[in-house]
Amino acid sequence: MRKQAGFTLIELVMVILLIGVLAAVALPKFVDLESSARGASVSGIAGSLSSAAAINYASRKASASNGVAVTNCTDVANALMGGLPSGFTITSQAVANDASVSCTLSDNQTPANTATFTALGIN
Repeated sequence: MRKQAGFTLIELVMVILLIGVLAAVALPKFVDLESSARGASVSGIAGSLSSAAAINYASRKASASNGVAVTNCTDVANALMGGLPSGFTITSQAVANDASVSCTLSDNQTPANTATFTALGIN
């Protein structure tokens, strides 16, 4: 007589039940993934703007023909290669020469995600 190999019905039901429980626990973590991704994209672009402002400031200090003049928060976007991506808005605020100002970047979604970046004024 041969011995049969395979899984019993109880074992299969337990595996399916375990997979169902894991899916029910993991699903809520992925439901709100879009808003987390949008928030991360706004933070990433704000970091790029801060970095671009610092590099532009140093470059412009070295030679007035380098970089771009920054007298407003929105001018920092001109220092980014390719400019500000579409779908984002920078709150306009004046920046004095050789001063730093905290500026606000937001996406054009509802509800809006915002992040701050530092603009450094230079003529």
